[in-house]
Amino acid sequence: MRHMGTSLGQVPDEALLSGLTTGDQEIAVAFVRRFQRTVFGVAVAVVGDTQLAEDIAQQTFERAWRHAQVYDPRRGSVRTWLTTIAHNLAIDAVRARRATPVAPEDLDALLGAMTDTPERYAVAEEGSERVRRAVATLPREQARALVMAGIYGMTAREVAARESVPLGTAKTRIRTGTAKLRAALEREEER
Repeated sequence: MRHMGTSLGQVPDEALLSGLTTGDQEIAVAFVRRFQRTVFGVAVAVVGDTQLAEDIAQQTFERAWRHAQVYDPRRGSVRTWLTTIAHNLAIDAVRARRATPVAPEDLDALLGAMTDTPERYAVAEEGSERVRRAVATLPREQARALVMAGIYGMTAREVAARESVPLGTAKTRIRTGTAKLRAALEREEER
């Protein structure tokens, strides 16, 4: 795909994102093609339903198009921004669909069998396997809190209630688990 003599495959992510605001269809197509696997992978990993994940991916790109002008590269890459949008939309969808809460005893089984979850459908090159390995290295309490918050979309208050711990403890587990997970992923990326 070429645009004004330049291959759109070589255009930086930020330039493609800012190009969305111009209404140029070629730029929009190039942007979606570049990130569609990542966005869909995040959505399906969270919701576990390919049809719902397709809807979430569509909503993610619509939101990116509407809010391209507020993207701030100091807060992360375009890929990170998009995956955050997709993750938040997927969590909202899970919350809307969840009729009954997840029992804490079921969560232990899920943590033990993480490779059998819908995350396995996420694109391997996008790091789903890396994330699973990194979560498995966390202390059990932190891993449980992180999965409840990140995958099931529970608030810190909901995690505290499920785990029968004070709210501050739940927040600390989530925050510490997130920091350890981020550090582990950064170390692995540096290798």
